[in-house]
Amino acid sequence: MDRMLYIAMSAAGQTMAAQAVNSHNLANVSTHGFRADLLEAESLALYGPGQPSRVYSGIKGQAVDFAAGAMVNTGRDLDVAVQGRGWIAVQANDGSEAYTRAGDLHINTTGVLETANGLMVLGNGGPITLPPAEKLEIGADGTISIQPLGQTAATLAVVDRLKLVNPDVGTLVKGPDGLLRARDGIAAAPDAGVRVSAGSLESSNVNAVEEMVKMISLARQFEMQVKMMATAQQDDAAATQIMRIT
Repeated sequence: MDRMLYIAMSAAGQTMAAQAVNSHNLANVSTHGFRADLLEAESLALYGPGQPSRVYSGIKGQAVDFAAGAMVNTGRDLDVAVQGRGWIAVQANDGSEAYTRAGDLHINTTGVLETANGLMVLGNGGPITLPPAEKLEIGADGTISIQPLGQTAATLAVVDRLKLVNPDVGTLVKGPDGLLRARDGIAAAPDAGVRVSAGSLESSNVNAVEEMVKMISLARQFEMQVKMMATAQQDDAAATQIMRIT
């Protein structure tokens, strides 16, 4: 019965962890550029005196679903979507370089280009600062051009370029803030092959229907595991009663 209890107890714990990941994905179904989280679990033998005759489940690690989301046309000049593979480099709140696919950008009151979450977007020499302009355009290679105040449309001036990178996804890890970072902490080099589409945004790659079905399945699994623990308790009580009779 203790074997049954070990399996049910550990499985219930991992199911709760999976439910947390599932809820997090569902909460970000409308977040631009969001990449769904994945949870990896494995069965492990319980070692101790004697033979390893007990098993339990443990979290092997957390991964990221790097599948692309759908492209949505917005027509807004400061909206950009990465085409295919690649990332937009930003400065995280801790000062480190991080990567995102969320291209809903804006210019703050001091002229700094930021993401919707207030993270500074990186360019050739650090955070991008833009002067006042009549018009702004972002090219397919990330080049930012402006029409200076008082000038004609023919006088476009290049002021900076988005830092676009394309590191191996196997070297990236996702932080609690939802940003991707290099596992070794070394900033990725700009990649001239990465292209963006202005006036568009990439939606989340979370499939709401699949996540809802998964949520129901996880709830049923947890209920079944709790019932198994209750059954083990009842069997133990019954066995104890029989031993008292004999």
